[in-house]
Amino acid sequence: MKHCSELHPSHKKQISRINRIAGQLEGVRGMIEDQRYCPEILTQLRAIRSAVKSLEANVLQTHLTSCVTETFSSKKVAKREKDKKIKELIEIFKRYD
Repeated sequence: MKHCSELHPSHKKQISRINRIAGQLEGVRGMIEDQRYCPEILTQLRAIRSAVKSLEANVLQTHLTSCVTETFSSKKVAKREKDKKIKELIEIFKRYD
């Protein structure tokens, strides 16, 4: 298997989830156009937020179990590359709510 910097893992399994989120957003657009009750819109927005967080978690899990694991298990990867991977993870987690 190639190092992740050369070949990134596939996230194609997430496409159906992305399509579902896009459909939910379109639904909210329709609710707003139809002037639906605010709490109903907010409930749908909360569901979208939850779906996006789940998508993020899946992409992160793939990254951790492929790219990060590969970097740290390889004897060919220099310490500076491993340090870069740690720094990358720190930056990712800083951006999380």
